[in-house]
Amino acid sequence: MLALDLFVNGLIIGLYYALMAVGLAMIFGILKVVNFAHGEFYMVGAYTYTLIALGLGVSPWLALPMAALAGAAIGWLTERWLMRPLYSGYGSWGLMKDEYAVVVTFGLSLLLINLFDKVIGPYPMRGPSLSDVTRMNLGPFMMSGQKLITAAMAIALIVALALFIKRSIWGRQIQAVAQNRLGASIAGINTARASSIVFMASGVLAAVAGALLAPVINPAPDVGVFPAVKSYVIVVIGGMGSIPGSILAALLLGVMESFAAVYLSYDYRDTYGLVLLILILLFRPQGLFGERAREV
Repeated sequence: MLALDLFVNGLIIGLYYALMAVGLAMIFGILKVVNFAHGEFYMVGAYTYTLIALGLGVSPWLALPMAALAGAAIGWLTERWLMRPLYSGYGSWGLMKDEYAVVVTFGLSLLLINLFDKVIGPYPMRGPSLSDVTRMNLGPFMMSGQKLITAAMAIALIVALALFIKRSIWGRQIQAVAQNRLGASIAGINTARASSIVFMASGVLAAVAGALLAPVINPAPDVGVFPAVKSYVIVVIGGMGSIPGSILAALLLGVMESFAAVYLSYDYRDTYGLVLLILILLFRPQGLFGERAREV
C-alpha cells in the first residue's frame, strides 16, 4: 500500500513539473531557442495570483485566470520586443542566433528578479489555497484538496494544449513553423504570429504552475530559479523539444523523487533528477524521445 501511495503521489508531483517543462519544450522544439527567463514566467504567475487574491480580496478562483493572463502578457512581450530580432536582422547585432537568445533571456531573468525585489520586496508571501479541504479520502489514498485540484488542472491544460496544436488551424501553422520557418512563410503563414502564440502558451503554463503552487512555495523574487533548472533537466531527459518526452520525463522524475525520498533520503531529493539525467545521457544521449543528430 505504501508503494502504491508513493507512486500516485509521484505522478501528481510529476504533473506539477510537466506544466513548467512543457512550455520550455515548446519554445525549444518549435522556435529552436532556449528561454532562460522561463522561471520568471513562473514567478510572475505566482505573484499575480497571490497579490490579486490577498491584496484585492478577490476569490482565488478569479485570481487564477488573472495569473494566466499575466503569463500570456509576459510571453507576448518577450517574443515581440526581445525575440523577434532573431527572425530578422539578428546578425547585425554581432551575435549568432543561440548567443542572442541566451543573452537577452538571461538579461530578462535578472531584470525581472531585481524588479520584483525592489518593487514588492525580498520577503516571501504565502498564496491562498483554492480548496479549504486539507485532507480528503480518495479510495485508499489521502491527499489535500489543493493537490487534487492542481493535478486535475495540470491534466486539463496539457490535454487542451495537445488538442490545440493537433486540431486547430493556428496549431497546424505552429507545426509548419516548427518544421521549416522559411517554407511556412513562403506558404503564407504568419510566422511572427505563430511565434507569439508559442511564447504566450508557454507563459500561461508557467504562470498557472506558479499560481497553483503559490500556497506551497511562498512566492519570492527568485522563486522561479529552481523550478526552471528542474525544467531544463526534464526537457533534456525527454529529448530536446519533445513535448511527449517532457511529459513522460516529468512523471518519471516525480515518481523517482517520491520513492527515493522515502527509501533513500529526503535531504537529497532534489539531486535525484541529476542522477536520472546522467543515466539517461549515458545510455540514450538524445533523450527519451529525441532523435539522434545526423552526421554528414
